[in-house]
Amino acid sequence: MQAAIIGYGTIANSHARTLQREGVLLDSVVGRLPDKTEEFAQRYGIPHWTTDLAATLARPGVDAVVICSPSAVHVEQTEQALRAGKHVLVEIPLALSYPHAARLTQLADERGLTLMVAHTHRYGAAIREVKRRITAGELTVRNIIARYVFLRRENVDLTGRRRSWTDNLLWHHGGHATDMCLWLLGETEPGKVTVTAQVAQPDARMGIPMDLSILLQTGKDTLASVNMSYNSHLSLYDYLIIGDETSLLVSEGKLIGREGVIVDPAQVPKADSPQALQNREFLAAVRERRQPAISGASVLPAMWVLQQIQEERSP
Repeated sequence: MQAAIIGYGTIANSHARTLQREGVLLDSVVGRLPDKTEEFAQRYGIPHWTTDLAATLARPGVDAVVICSPSAVHVEQTEQALRAGKHVLVEIPLALSYPHAARLTQLADERGLTLMVAHTHRYGAAIREVKRRITAGELTVRNIIARYVFLRRENVDLTGRRRSWTDNLLWHHGGHATDMCLWLLGETEPGKVTVTAQVAQPDARMGIPMDLSILLQTGKDTLASVNMSYNSHLSLYDYLIIGDETSLLVSEGKLIGREGVIVDPAQVPKADSPQALQNREFLAAVRERRQPAISGASVLPAMWVLQQIQEERSP
């Protein structure tokens, strides 16, 4: 299989390494700045680089496109790739609105193409064990309390690399946590939960809200709360799953119960890392001509929730 990558940042580097380990031929990379795009191409032995997406999409043999560009251009680039007949793996968020996300999902279905969204956190070993227990009827969930907080008062990525664009707490990191809660609760259709949210005013320096809280209630009276902040001096990313049978904590990738650590990611082979499993699933879905585990349709429930919050805070 041949693929192209859009972007040359931290996550694009991670995708390039993972895809090459899976035997994918990286044919082209598209970037904003010529020098950085060429440098990326040389690093991974990619034969073609360009700042023009259309030029990459016109190259013969390119089967799939992996989109690692700024969030605001995901819709445009995903649509362009789908209309060119390419399968797409797009980094979260699929879009910055529910209607756009739904439109892309419909377009992929109409074209018979694979559209997968990189909700990589679903592939963590601890989370997968929680999902297994829920699906098997071993855990009846009453409440999920999610925290996703860290310090980002400057425009940088997770490695400290300065960005030319500003991240979005609601649609990016809020999307990760909201999707996770709805996925664990088995909510597969948009519009089936009640949404309440509080969003802080945009920060004077960053120009975006830096704190938010979301409360979800399902038709079965199950609750989920998502608490987010770019202002926390302590970095926390965890889920407390409260069930009838027991309560479980997913923290720092570990699954912790009353008896102690149940799943430790340090014991998971690197070949089965969350991104490796995710990208392997995308490639398998393309080859087998089927819907991927995290299709565009599967993230629409979370996108619908975020749209309600966006509309509520809009003047």
